[in-house]
Amino acid sequence: MKTSLIPYLNFNGQCQQAMTFYQQCLGGELSLQKISESPMAAQMPSEAVKNILHSTLTNNLMVLMGSDMIGSGLVPGNAINLCINCRSEEEINLFFSKLAVGGEVKEPLHQTFWGATFGKLKDKFGIQWMFNFTHD
Repeated sequence: MKTSLIPYLNFNGQCQQAMTFYQQCLGGELSLQKISESPMAAQMPSEAVKNILHSTLTNNLMVLMGSDMIGSGLVPGNAINLCINCRSEEEINLFFSKLAVGGEVKEPLHQTFWGATFGKLKDKFGIQWMFNFTHD
């Protein structure tokens, strides 16, 4: 196993909805653990037990984790950019178009001086995404 950087997203009650959306966009296997299914359930307020303690979305080498455990201090998307390095022009177009639904395109996909297709968007949950496909 190689050392890798895994983006971890924090939500305030939207983790299951967001991670399910990301699975629909990116594919892969989604694992969700609710607070109610953990030993922490007895220590949490009753309204919190429906929230997600930990989630993992895995698709080949791509891993994304998330949780609702941040609490009320969350400002979604203000401190993280997720960069997807794509394998093909088709893949970058597919991922970009799906994640853009309900969001805001900040920089449309375009050819860059470094020989790549690149673009940026903020998805409907406020998460900032960067897309890169380097042409051979």
